[in-house]
Amino acid sequence: MSKLMSVNVGRPREVEWNGKTVRTAIWKTPLQGRVHVGRTNIAGDEQADRQGHGGEQRAVLVYQLSSYRYWSQALERDDFDYGQFGENLTVEGLEDADVNIGDRYRIGSALFEVTQPRVTCYRLGIRMGHPELPALLVSHRRPGFYMRVIEEGEIGAGDDIVKVAEGPEKMSVADIDSLLYSSRHPVASLTRALRIPALSVGWRDSFAALLKADGLVTGNAALDSLKRGDLAWAGFRKARVASIVRESADVRSFWLEPVDAPPLPAAKAGQHIAVRQPADTSGTGMARMYSLSAPVNEGRYRMSVKREQLGAFSRYLHAEVRVGAILEIAAPQGEFVLGPEEGPVVLISAGVGVTPLLAMLHALSTRRLCDREVWWFHGARDGRHHAFRQEVEILLARIAGARSFISYSRPGEGDALGDGFDGIGRLSILHLEQQGVPKDAEFFLCGPAAFMRDFSAELEAWGADPQSIHSERFGGAAQQFHRPHPPAGNSEGGHAIHFVRSGLSVRWSNRYQSLLELAEACEVPVRWSCRTGVCHSCQVRQLDGGIEYAPAPVALPAQGTILLCCAKPTSDTHIDL
Repeated sequence: MSKLMSVNVGRPREVEWNGKTVRTAIWKTPLQGRVHVGRTNIAGDEQADRQGHGGEQRAVLVYQLSSYRYWSQALERDDFDYGQFGENLTVEGLEDADVNIGDRYRIGSALFEVTQPRVTCYRLGIRMGHPELPALLVSHRRPGFYMRVIEEGEIGAGDDIVKVAEGPEKMSVADIDSLLYSSRHPVASLTRALRIPALSVGWRDSFAALLKADGLVTGNAALDSLKRGDLAWAGFRKARVASIVRESADVRSFWLEPVDAPPLPAAKAGQHIAVRQPADTSGTGMARMYSLSAPVNEGRYRMSVKREQLGAFSRYLHAEVRVGAILEIAAPQGEFVLGPEEGPVVLISAGVGVTPLLAMLHALSTRRLCDREVWWFHGARDGRHHAFRQEVEILLARIAGARSFISYSRPGEGDALGDGFDGIGRLSILHLEQQGVPKDAEFFLCGPAAFMRDFSAELEAWGADPQSIHSERFGGAAQQFHRPHPPAGNSEGGHAIHFVRSGLSVRWSNRYQSLLELAEACEVPVRWSCRTGVCHSCQVRQLDGGIEYAPAPVALPAQGTILLCCAKPTSDTHIDL
């Protein structure tokens, strides 16, 4: 019979790691005597990171003595104490390969139900002094598991563990863990997993996403920063500037056509492209992201660029690029796109943020018998800086019942209220209410970072569904206070790393363990979780260049993408960050 060997608890502490302070409760200490187990926790235990640990479905973490013995031999260590792996319950028996999701166990006077495998976390690597260990737990099929508390009670070391019910589908902890984190996601297995009521919400969402993707994704789709879809071409291809159109005092449109076959393929309304100067031209050689502002027209793309005083690439485009010039472009990408839904849609923009929404408006205006309710809200400085005014008016006229509201923040001398604009000041929720916008609409926002952040918060406070609020981001300040910058002591000899979305180019140095560490040193916004190549939350597009992995990820990411947390460059590279 399985037995409870130790009950371990801990409280958050701050530890130094890689020059940072990390708050964690992974250091656990064995308790003496009996302890109460509540719905969400063991008495005396706390979690520092509530997103990945704790809560009703992850109330108690279990790890086995057999895995202690396994890792002691594999790592050649004999310094393990109970709680060493951050677990609440150290047990004899209950192997990951034998315990099923949904199994129920009586321990003392409490009743538990198995809900999910352990979530991979870099903090375990800190605790063990072995950064690769979180990935090794997955690849060696020894993750441990979480349980929820069905009946509260008291437990203590020495208690027998009695199985009282078996989970439906009989899918083991090890099988469920492998189904998510390995490169194989059989439809039959995903379907079985989703039939287990006890499986925690996060894992159910991940499996549902994998099932919906029908084999087109790898890794943990719920943590991925990308939705899958092959790019039309890899790397950059040459394009000729076919025409240049002045749209406002500081915005110009550049129509691009391919230099060589094949023709430019269609893009989704709202997508963007990376643009750079050819290698043999003078200038910064930097690449930048620009939204496509119109649908494909006779095999051409239109990108519309505002001249920024501090933007070297936008100044280059405005001042030096002429018709016939050659640029290099990457394939259209991005998930800030207009979907096939038929409900009300609200397009809200400020300044040059109008460009992807203009492409969406084009798409809406050409939908045959489009019956979507459409609202157009745009903020500009004044009439001189109001780009695409006539084009928008023509498109709106094609959509039955479309409504719009234009606001100027600082009208010029020649601007008259009611002639091209409807209000003065910044756009607000009040304007949406006045125009009759329903709260259950789908909202698309694009503009300066502060505008998108504040308006999104106002929409949520107003009652809009957060899942229906979509925003596009370019530049590095959209999700943090500091602009991306070169790291202190940046090397001059390493490979050139171009963070395209952030407009930053730096040199690689071997003092960094990964591209993730370099991005963090530059304060480039990036998502991550495990830091060991398991969860895929740091997955990003690589536009060109080469990388190598150390350690090797549990499953390779989709083609054209990389895992920043364990990637090092082998050549100059452009990254969609």
